[in-house]
Amino acid sequence: MTLHENIGEAMGARTADPRLSGIIKLAILAVGGQGGGVLTGWIEDLARANGYAAQATSVAGVAQRTGATVYYIEMAPHRAGEPFPIFSLMPAAGDVDIMITAEMMEAGRSIIRGFVTPDRTTLITSTHRALAVSEKMVPGDGIASSEEVMAAAEVAARRVIAADFDALAIRNGSVISASLFGALAGSGALPFGREAFEAAIRGGGKGVEGSLRAFGAAYEVAANPVVEEPAAPVAKPVPKVQGPARLVAEWERLAARVAALPAPVAEMALPGLRKVVEFQDLRYGAEYLDRLAQVMARDQAAKDWALSREAAKYIANAMAYDDIIRVADLKTRARRFDRIRKEMRVKDGNLLHLTEFFHPRAEEVVGMLPARLGGRLEADPKWMARLDRWINKGRRLRTDTLPAFVALHVLGGMKFWRRRTLRHAQEQAHLERWLQGALAEVGRNYDLAVELIRCRRLIKGYSDTHARGLSKFDRVLAATARIAGREDAADWCRRLREAALKDEEGKALEGAIKTIESFT
Repeated sequence: MTLHENIGEAMGARTADPRLSGIIKLAILAVGGQGGGVLTGWIEDLARANGYAAQATSVAGVAQRTGATVYYIEMAPHRAGEPFPIFSLMPAAGDVDIMITAEMMEAGRSIIRGFVTPDRTTLITSTHRALAVSEKMVPGDGIASSEEVMAAAEVAARRVIAADFDALAIRNGSVISASLFGALAGSGALPFGREAFEAAIRGGGKGVEGSLRAFGAAYEVAANPVVEEPAAPVAKPVPKVQGPARLVAEWERLAARVAALPAPVAEMALPGLRKVVEFQDLRYGAEYLDRLAQVMARDQAAKDWALSREAAKYIANAMAYDDIIRVADLKTRARRFDRIRKEMRVKDGNLLHLTEFFHPRAEEVVGMLPARLGGRLEADPKWMARLDRWINKGRRLRTDTLPAFVALHVLGGMKFWRRRTLRHAQEQAHLERWLQGALAEVGRNYDLAVELIRCRRLIKGYSDTHARGLSKFDRVLAATARIAGREDAADWCRRLREAALKDEEGKALEGAIKTIESFT
């Protein structure tokens, strides 16, 4: 069921302006770390300081990203000596005047739950995304559409105020609760002046200056909305290559080979070349271009080099596989620590404790051994079971401590050893089988060859994630081989791949394979 189908009919029993109807009902949806409790406290203090009785409640979500906390506030004018109003404890569908959501998908959930209605609700939402667990779990692209939520919001709400209030808060040295409070003030949905809102922030006594800056910026956005023209795409600057003259000269030779390729292929081949060279070395980059040249020799510019363009992407992904060496390298890079400090907003003088979670299997250890020795051990079930008992345990490494960091740093620097390992030999053999299998279809069914190249996206990650992806990949190719002679083989290959990306367990893929088995 779509969001549009969940939008209820307008509630005609109430006047459109909640400020004229007595009780004002306001709900907030926010997850941990977004300051929902602080925002609720400000609103409650604001109401009471301006002659209103107010009550705030909250119900926590199931987990950090599977359900937001619902904060609910009711307020009504109240004079001293009058009976205190009896307020509700939770919002009801069709009975919310102001809905504030700290993230785009929470706006969608509020619409689905019926909290947003076109006769009365002012919807204030941040347009940024904090991906839910359900979105991250999907093997393919599981990110929900923000455009669909915005389209539904325009239909569902009486008024919509939407902007990236998270980015706005960060630019002003604060958090999203302050910018959402500013948006609420700028919307005019509450019968209080700007000064009263700012007084509530000052009354909190913490982070006042940053909060007021974020508040003011969001206030202007909400009070003076402007339709922004889409910005023209800005070309990313090409990073300057630095290093020893001999290596720079070799890189320039490889880059010149890419520049000589047809434009559609070169566009994908240059980042592919960078990826494999960073993964291993310049000689590995030359091997990447040699493999791409094999594909182009069979492609012959068919369909604007569609096969070669896809191959440029997925050959690079296949060559830059995730092994223990790469994982350790990525986890100890300075720019990763900088990114984490930025995301966590670590200030100078703060200590950052960083724990890395590892769950190695026997396969990862054997894969690091020399190819011949590793192959013998992998073929021995007793040795594999023994290794698994020794190794297959969850481990936590504190990379903010010297021993753990040095261990991973040394492991990440073992690129010189990678070509000798069993894992490298296996990856190279698998890559060749996949690539030659796709090229074998070029003369008979060009579109099928393209789809077989694209199937490489099923393989990603390391350890259990890699094993599951590899299993799905092999099953898709085996099922495709059964119908390779059909005219619609390319379409079926695409359907199988999309089914494999739908769920981690492979239930959708199993159903698609059974469908193929029914007519073969």
